[in-house]
Order: sequence, then structure tokens, then C-alpha cells
Amino acid sequence: MSGKGFKYVIEHMEEDDAATKALPDWVKLEYSHMLKLVGPSSTVHFTSLSSSSIPPLQAHLSAPIPSSSSTAEGGDGSIHLSSSSKAHPTTLPILELLPTLSPPIDKTRVCLLDPRAEKVLSPEDAEHFDVFLYGGILGDDPPRDRTGELRKLGFEGRHLGEKQMTTDTAVGVTKIVVEDGVPLDKIPYTDFPTITFNKYESIEMPFRYVVDNKGEPILPPGMKEHLKADLNRTIDEF
Repeated sequence: MSGKGFKYVIEHMEEDDAATKALPDWVKLEYSHMLKLVGPSSTVHFTSLSSSSIPPLQAHLSAPIPSSSSTAEGGDGSIHLSSSSKAHPTTLPILELLPTLSPPIDKTRVCLLDPRAEKVLSPEDAEHFDVFLYGGILGDDPPRDRTGELRKLGFEGRHLGEKQMTTDTAVGVTKIVVEDGVPLDKIPYTDFPTITFNKYESIEMPFRYVVDNKGEPILPPGMKEHLKADLNRTIDEF
């Protein structure tokens, strides 16, 4: 197990909402979930954001989210997410961010999580890298090769297996491997789980998820409620 803190960098590649210039709600839920998943000495950096999207993202990361999909509830029934001090949103892209870090980090110490990489991520990579970089949003269905834009920058790559993951799951899996020292093939997963809302409504998620000790997929706090509301909106449009 590594006692070292790492920097997890999400190079933002989604367009902001056209009307509000803010990040979509599901993106913010995933981003806040990352703060809970990484180790206590690690930080999460959200790069290449628009200046207009940063204030609402910071407000979201600091706010409690009421949810029934997590056990980390306070006495008021709200989920108090990890301290926003772990989150560092910026308009800078990754190559401009690296020299501003304290201490500055060389490009050779950055690992790009790349589905097309030849090598799988391993616990030994904790010694080789200080930064783990993701081309957000990974969770496209069908997958788009957004990581290709970062691949062109020459970072060394590692993959997380053949199945598509959401970005927060990819961050959580990386943490388990490099911070907890658990090999990728020893992590418990579920593929394409069905999220059931009631006996009439459910939705299949086209991704791989880590499961909790009850065998349930680990979703961001508030995501199940968001999916239910989104499903209801879709039904209302018919």
C-alpha cells in the first residue's frame, strides 16, 4: 500500500451546457464522487474548464447532496462530500498545469489512462508516476476516442481493462491499484448493471462499475435520483 499522495487530473472535453455555460448535472455528480474515492493525501484537478463553469462547480463540490444511494449520511440525511480543498478546477490545460504545481511535475511522471495503451495499470506504477490523467468524459456510449487528443501529447499510457468505465469509476479503480496496491484483476466489478427504481422502472448502465460489499455498483451520491428524474423527463416527452 502506498502512503504517497497523487494528483488525478481530468482534462475536461465536454462542451458546457449551451444555456447556462455550466457543467451538466451528471458530470458534476461524477466529479464530486472522485473527491470521495481518492486517498486522503491525493487531490483531483479539473483542467481545461471554461471560466464560467468553475464557480458553479466549486459551489457544487462544497454543498451537501441528499441521497439514498450512499451510506455516508449525516444526521440531517444529507451527504457531506469530501472537502472541496481536494478539488482544483482550472482553465489551464494539462501541459500548462504541470509547471504550476508545487513542486512542478515533469511530463514523464504523468500516466495517461488510455484504453489503447499496451500495458495494464499495476501497483508498481505508484513508483513511476505522480499524476494520473484522464480524458473526460470517458463514459461515452458508444465510446469515442477522446483520449486520442491527449495521446498525441506523448504521455506514457496504461489501460484499465477492456470494459468501458465512467470517469469516476476509472479514478476510483486507479486509486485502488496505485494507492491500495490491489491488482486490477482482483477488484470486484459488475458489468452493465441494471439500476432498479421500482417494479416498473429500471435502466441498464452500459459500463463497468466497482461493487460494494453487498455486490451493488458504486454510483456517485445523487446519481440514482438523477437517473430516475431523467427517465421521468424522457417518459413525459412521449
